[in-house]
Amino acid sequence: MSLDDAATEGDINFEGALRPGSLDEFVGQQKVRTQLSVLLSAAAMESRAADHILLAGPPGLGKTTLAMIVAHDSGSALRMSSGPAIQHAGDLAAILSSLQPGDTLFIDEIHRMARSAEEMLYLAMEDFRIDIVVGKGPGATTVPLEIAPFTLVGATTRSGMLPAPLRDRFGFTAHLEYYDVPEVETILQRSASLLGIELDSTAIHELARRSRGTPRIANRLLRRVRDYLVVHAAEGTAEAVSAALHVYDIDDSGLDRIDRAVVTALITTFGGGPVGISTLASAVGEEKDTIESVVEPYLVRIGFIARTPRGRTATDAAWNHVGLVPPSRL
Repeated sequence: MSLDDAATEGDINFEGALRPGSLDEFVGQQKVRTQLSVLLSAAAMESRAADHILLAGPPGLGKTTLAMIVAHDSGSALRMSSGPAIQHAGDLAAILSSLQPGDTLFIDEIHRMARSAEEMLYLAMEDFRIDIVVGKGPGATTVPLEIAPFTLVGATTRSGMLPAPLRDRFGFTAHLEYYDVPEVETILQRSASLLGIELDSTAIHELARRSRGTPRIANRLLRRVRDYLVVHAAEGTAEAVSAALHVYDIDDSGLDRIDRAVVTALITTFGGGPVGISTLASAVGEEKDTIESVVEPYLVRIGFIARTPRGRTATDAAWNHVGLVPPSRL
């Protein structure tokens, strides 16, 4: 096994060890948990497959974990795939035809599926049937194929990119929100306990405060803090957490290198804006999609960037963060 393979396996084991196994263990998203509990309980009482579920929200909030919980609480097997991996109708047909009655099929980034596969999925979701085209040209024929009743759990970070016919076929749509600091603290306390990391309450709070309201980021930073504590034989205090995050370029507001590059370019290069997202992405050497889907949402949420019809502008808070005086505005 190579070092890269070992590292990948370690990451998978790390994430798997921290995933909650049931809705009762899942922290946060109280409304979604309640709704899912009713949906799954009703399906179990009526001995049927649960309605199809769409999980929408930013990355790292627990969509994959909730899909695993749906399969677990339904007592069914879980099949996992992703939108980018389904580029032909045949790819989807192979997956659907292998499902057993009551199985849960999870498709991550479902909005990135090929259009031909989406159209096949319409019929499968409604009638549990797919049409297989045999042959080409005028001699082609369509052969209907019955598939076992299943529950589709789709996850998307961009629900607006889903075609309306596909979105309307989901019986339940859950919108996951960012976590507040106390919820992230609860997640970190559980993760630290599972990993055998001793952190005091101030250290947990400091780590939660810089985790951008995202459990995936919180657990990743916790792992980096653990490494720092091991190497420096330090105690789990707030000072040690701050020192560890400083090593990994996470500042007091939770901004990393790319975040700060965007804010700095917006202020120093473009005078605070307004500037278009494509121009801003070019200035920092990143892809437009990365800025738009990963960096910008957090900067908007903490009030560092404002979206205007003319482009992105830096707020006074952003100017103060980089140590500059905001210009006077009429």
